[in-house]
Amino acid sequence: MTVQRLTLEHFRNYTHLEADFHGGVNVIVGENAQGKTNLLEAIGYLSSGGSHRARNHRELVQFGCDRARVTGKLWNGQRELVLDAQLPVGARRKFTCNGVGLKTLGELSGLLPSVLFCPEDLHLIREGAGVRRRFLNDCICQLRPRYAMALSNYRRLWEHKTRILRDCGEKPSLMYALDAFSQQMAEYGAILIHYRAHFVKRLQETAPAIHADCSGGGEVLDLSYHTVSTVTDPLAAPKVILEQVLDHMERHKQAEIHSRSCLSGPHKDDLVLDINGQSAKGFASQGQTRTAALALKLAARDIMFQDTGQWPVLLLDDVLSELDRRRQEFVLNRIPTGQVFITCCEVEKEELLEQGKVFHICQGALQEE
Repeated sequence: MTVQRLTLEHFRNYTHLEADFHGGVNVIVGENAQGKTNLLEAIGYLSSGGSHRARNHRELVQFGCDRARVTGKLWNGQRELVLDAQLPVGARRKFTCNGVGLKTLGELSGLLPSVLFCPEDLHLIREGAGVRRRFLNDCICQLRPRYAMALSNYRRLWEHKTRILRDCGEKPSLMYALDAFSQQMAEYGAILIHYRAHFVKRLQETAPAIHADCSGGGEVLDLSYHTVSTVTDPLAAPKVILEQVLDHMERHKQAEIHSRSCLSGPHKDDLVLDINGQSAKGFASQGQTRTAALALKLAARDIMFQDTGQWPVLLLDDVLSELDRRRQEFVLNRIPTGQVFITCCEVEKEELLEQGKVFHICQGALQEE
């Protein structure tokens, strides 16, 4: 999969940008605040329908404008696709593929597979479980449309149930709907657990070898998936998991009412990493956390290739400056295949000149070197 052309209108600091890119490595050079990250963010937005930096699409619209637009001309090895995202302020966003409207984000999944690695991901290991859940969600949504649909529905139901629990003291009649929402949450939650468990299993088969290569073979990475405690086998079929999730919700029903919050469900899941038998979150050094984060991202890229037969677009946002020489070389040696976008400053450019095309950004304009 390659992004052949990207067109931006009133997206972040870009009033208008139209650029053609190389099918291999594209090095985006520029000083701070020139829009390097915004460019990668736009590609990522077409891929997932979300941003790793913005809470909603209104934040992506250039200040003083009423709408933004992102259009990507893509080639998947067999045919050309045109993905378009229209982002109006005060209205719902709209996605189309070759002019045909996409009704859900599930329909967007897989059209532009990508893996983003940014400086924030270097903290993927030590931060809370929510960061690692987001990593799992971003990866699985691109591979499994059913998962993307289930995740969207689960989030909607979670918001409704949270409001019921929050307001039931003042409006006791809301309690009549509580069990119905719990039932639906459990149904979609069972699907999430099933797919997450299978993806973590594949990560466990892939990431430790990458980690060993990067660490020089001196460390052993181990991954495990922690979910609802009553689920005895998260790899089981969703219908089996459903009954166990419902059992957990029933046991915690009174506690949820008392705390006025959702205490049961896969919205509390975690991906747990150990290095040499110790918790990476609690005991890993800075270098170990960076190596583990690298291993997760590169493993996700390999899994996407295994599933689709195409390398996902790799987006490396200013991460080389955060890595030592050995890890920089490790990353660069693994990216000759597939399309890659790397952002860097002028000082780092010399390291990447032989990798592919170099583009300079200045005040929202992009020029090929």
